[in-house]
Amino acid sequence: MKVRRIESPAEFLETAGPLLAADEARHNLILGLASTLAEHPSLYLDHRLWVVERAGTPVCAALRTPPRGLVLAQPASADALAALVDAIDDDLPGVVGGRPEVVAFADLWQTKTGAAARVKTEQGIYSLSTVLPVRKPEPGGAPCLATRSDWPLLIEWWKQFLIEAVHDDNPDIDEVGQAVEYRLTDSHAGFLLWEDREIVSLAGYGGRTPNGIRIGPVYTPPERRGHGYASSLVAALSTDRLAAGSRFCFLYSDLANPTSNAIYRRIGYEQICESAEIEFTPVA
Repeated sequence: MKVRRIESPAEFLETAGPLLAADEARHNLILGLASTLAEHPSLYLDHRLWVVERAGTPVCAALRTPPRGLVLAQPASADALAALVDAIDDDLPGVVGGRPEVVAFADLWQTKTGAAARVKTEQGIYSLSTVLPVRKPEPGGAPCLATRSDWPLLIEWWKQFLIEAVHDDNPDIDEVGQAVEYRLTDSHAGFLLWEDREIVSLAGYGGRTPNGIRIGPVYTPPERRGHGYASSLVAALSTDRLAAGSRFCFLYSDLANPTSNAIYRRIGYEQICESAEIEFTPVA
C-alpha cells in the first residue's frame, strides 16, 4: 500500500480517475473540485491531494483546499482508508463524504488525534439523467440567465443559502464573492434565475465532472416559497445542462428538509447515497 501526495490536479484526476469514475455521482464533489483546481489554479490559494494505491491501482483518494476540511472518496477497502488517515498530517477542521466511509474516517481520525467529532450536516446526493415534466399548474414567470448586474442578489442569496442549507452561521463573504465571480466568468458554470415580475428564485451550476455537472446553490426567499418557482427553475436548469452535453446532473439536498427532497424527486432526481459533513474539535 502506497500513499502519494500529488501536486498537480490534472495528475490527481488521471491517477484517481478509475476509483472516482466507478461512482461518478457519489464522487461528483471531489471530481468537480479537482477539475476546478486544474482549470482555475488561482481560485484556491492552496490545495492538498492524496491517492492511496495498491499495486498501481487507486484504492482511496482525498482532496483538501485549506482552510476547508477534507473531501473523501469511497475507499476500496478498510485498510486503504486506514493508510490514508495515517498519512495525513494536516490539522483537519472536518471531513465530508458519503456514508459509511465518512463515519469510518472520523472514527479513525478521533483515534489518531483525540479530536472530538460532530455531524454538522447530513445530505442526500442525487443524480438525474432525464427531466420529468413539472406538475401543473406551472408558476408565473420564466427563467433567465444571471448577469453581472445581478451581483448583489447573487451574493446575498448564496450567503442565505449557506446559512440555511449548510448551517454556516457566518459565511465568508469574500469566498462567496470569489465563487460568484468564477460562476459568472467560466463557460461551464453560471446561474439561472426565475423572474416573475421580479427575481424570485436562484439556481447555480458548476463543478464539472467527466459526464456531468453539479447543480447548486438553489435558493428561494422564504416569502416566495410555495409557488413552485424552485421546482420549475431546477427543472429548467437541468434540462438546459443536459441539452448542453452533460449526461447527468448532480445535486446535494439537506436530509432535514423533506420539501426540497420531494421537489427534486418529482423532477426526476434519484438519491444515490447519503453524505455527511463531520466537524473535528481538538481536545484541550
